[in-house]
Amino acid sequence: MPREPKKPGREPLTDVLSYYRDLGVAELYLERARRAGPETPPQGPSPARGQPTVPPAAEALGLPALAREVAACRRCPLADTRKQTVFADGTGPARIMFVGEAPGADEDAQGVPFVGRAGQLLTKMIENGMGISRREVYIANVVKCRPPENRNPEPAEIAACRGYLETQIDLVRPEVLVALGNFAAKFLLGTEEGIMKIRGRWGEYRGVPVMPTFHPSFLLRQPDRKRDAWSDLLAVLERIGLPAPPAGGR
Repeated sequence: MPREPKKPGREPLTDVLSYYRDLGVAELYLERARRAGPETPPQGPSPARGQPTVPPAAEALGLPALAREVAACRRCPLADTRKQTVFADGTGPARIMFVGEAPGADEDAQGVPFVGRAGQLLTKMIENGMGISRREVYIANVVKCRPPENRNPEPAEIAACRGYLETQIDLVRPEVLVALGNFAAKFLLGTEEGIMKIRGRWGEYRGVPVMPTFHPSFLLRQPDRKRDAWSDLLAVLERIGLPAPPAGGR
């Protein structure tokens, strides 16, 4: 009886195509392969313990390719009302990643998260409150398109964007995630508790520490809670071993 031919092993390209197919990606744009040479040591922090790693070929495509896929996304009705998608602010990797809920009108117009009044306050929280440059962190939202009239994102819209944010986190490889407000905290922590109950309490997303705190838009309405947010950001600095800025810089 003739032997059955040995089946070939799974190729790396098959892995990455399967990976992006699960995100709903229909097309990938690949650069011409470079000539073989000495490998460059990986940059940035190593993946946290317990955090899934991105297939090597997918990581090579990186955040710019993922941003192009998001720009072409039509997985939910928000694609019909947006001006443009709002992918992220930052290039990654980054030690700290901030996650908000959804773009507003200013973000929809500029294509960058947190550029309106709430964004200006977030910048002050990062630069004055934490003593680091906004350019040193990575900022993204749970939902990549503006919901009409700035309403809350719906479950189906969050589900449509889930794979994009998960992949961003995998590629950015932050040491700490800061969840800004209810929707980001619920997404990252898998909880139904509100931000008023869980802010300031460390949680975890796939091995990455998560600090839930107030959304800047809430702080604009309730400025007396800024002290609580400051306390949360101090805890983030302490967690990754960075010094707090002088009190006069807040």
